[in-house]
Amino acid sequence: MIVQPELVPGETIAWSGQPNPRVIFHKEDLSLIPFSLLWGGFAIFWEAGVSGFWGNGTRGGGWIFGVIWGVPFVLIGQYLIWGRFFYDAWLKRRTYYAVTNRRVLVIQNAWGRKMVGASLESLPALTKEGRDSGPGTLRFASNVPLSARRGWGPWNSMRVGDAPIFRDIDDLDHVYRLVSDLRERSRSSKS
Repeated sequence: MIVQPELVPGETIAWSGQPNPRVIFHKEDLSLIPFSLLWGGFAIFWEAGVSGFWGNGTRGGGWIFGVIWGVPFVLIGQYLIWGRFFYDAWLKRRTYYAVTNRRVLVIQNAWGRKMVGASLESLPALTKEGRDSGPGTLRFASNVPLSARRGWGPWNSMRVGDAPIFRDIDDLDHVYRLVSDLRERSRSSKS
């Protein structure tokens, strides 16, 4: 029902689905997790230090400007450590994927409705990322910058960017074969 308003006359749905709701780690997390722990740990260490939790106690109540200055860094650190996983889960429940006889579509009903799609015949690439079993990702563009791939940088993986991506889908091999076949059919029918 979510995809139906986006279809053009004569377009039919060949497959539709949503991302797997579980927390799934990606290769970007190999660097982001240590960075987030360092950032968050240092921010909490800073706040504790300027608040006067340790030291010789000569400052009294601590350094007020330092405490205020450190609050945004603590909040960013907490988002990076665990908050982004909750935000991704919230977005996953509002993200829908579809393969039609003409296009691939990603629709997200989060802070408003956003739809990104690409014609099957003009897909520059079809990249499958994932293990033999379990959820994986289909990318429909080659050399997509990180900011377009992951919404607004590595801080959020489920936000819809400029290029359609089916992230964390369960039936990865089936959808990959379906898109490959439909893409070849659409290209050969245009020739």
